[in-house]
Amino acid sequence: MDLTQLGWKPVLEAFFAEFRESGMVPARVVREDRGYYRIRDVEGEWLAEVTGKFRHEATRRADYPRVGDWVATERSEGDHTAQIHAVLPRFSAFSRKEAGKSDEEQVVAANIETVFLVSALDREYNLRRIERYLTLAWESGARPVVILNKRDLCSDVARFVEDVAAAAPGVEIHAVSARIGEGIDELESYLIAGNTVVFLGSSGVGKSTLINRLLGTERQRTGEIREDDGKGRHTTTHRELIVLSNGAMVIDTPGLREIQLWIDDEGLQQAFEDVEEVARLCRFRDCLHEAEPGCAVREAVEAGKLDAARVNNYKKQRDEMARLARKQTLAGKMQEKSGGKQMGRLRKQVKKIKRNH
Repeated sequence: MDLTQLGWKPVLEAFFAEFRESGMVPARVVREDRGYYRIRDVEGEWLAEVTGKFRHEATRRADYPRVGDWVATERSEGDHTAQIHAVLPRFSAFSRKEAGKSDEEQVVAANIETVFLVSALDREYNLRRIERYLTLAWESGARPVVILNKRDLCSDVARFVEDVAAAAPGVEIHAVSARIGEGIDELESYLIAGNTVVFLGSSGVGKSTLINRLLGTERQRTGEIREDDGKGRHTTTHRELIVLSNGAMVIDTPGLREIQLWIDDEGLQQAFEDVEEVARLCRFRDCLHEAEPGCAVREAVEAGKLDAARVNNYKKQRDEMARLARKQTLAGKMQEKSGGKQMGRLRKQVKKIKRNH
């Protein structure tokens, strides 16, 4: 297998030049698990970890390798292990705010061409959640595609497809059944040799079952849906890049319990392009679409031209991003202030040492 078969792009050569001069080799991260990584290069797979220097210089968790990343490595032939010295720039990345109280970015998958947003046509179906996924998918730099799985359990597939189409302008939508293989052939056009597709969605929507169907074998563990609440069992516990027989690559991911947005609002603008277009007609440029006079968005809702629930979800996501941006700005100022105090104390210590000498 050569690098292009793993998704290597010519533009990466310029970034890797300095590492190649140092005798390092490029590899792609195919799995991560508790601080250790599985990487693949032209000679096979290696168990790897980052160097101590890497840990020291990393300033945030998003700096660390993630599945799909290209890394500069130094191999140890004796025990088939490797050390990761650097992560090459990502041309795309699906990110979210880390779950819980942390305000850090969590990179779910890197260097992807397509994002399969998988939902299920059963009790798990939630249109507002699909909209949140789409915001993050548009931010990633990759192409979002909505996959509505379990069509064999739905009596009115066309209605659900129509609803999603209204909430996902410009996005391809496919209703499939991974269990019986219905509609799977529609996905083949996205599975191009050398390209990478990441599967994202809640637990139980059938991501691993879809991947098994594409592989033609039961490689990924799957679980049944609980009868009492319709929730899926978390059978996928780590992220992993898998190469299909046709040379395309897919990334399986654990179900996302929380879909917390990240700061960049470009994804929001693309996911809600219809709302943004109407908002340009508002009397005030900074209109919040609440009670301001001349609000075109509110007028469109009242006239039935925009869906009220969709507009409310838009405003909720907009406000969520604004709060996160303010917290990040405050945290940055505090860190800068703390750093300033630390430098001040250091200068005093240096002066004291000079006086004593």
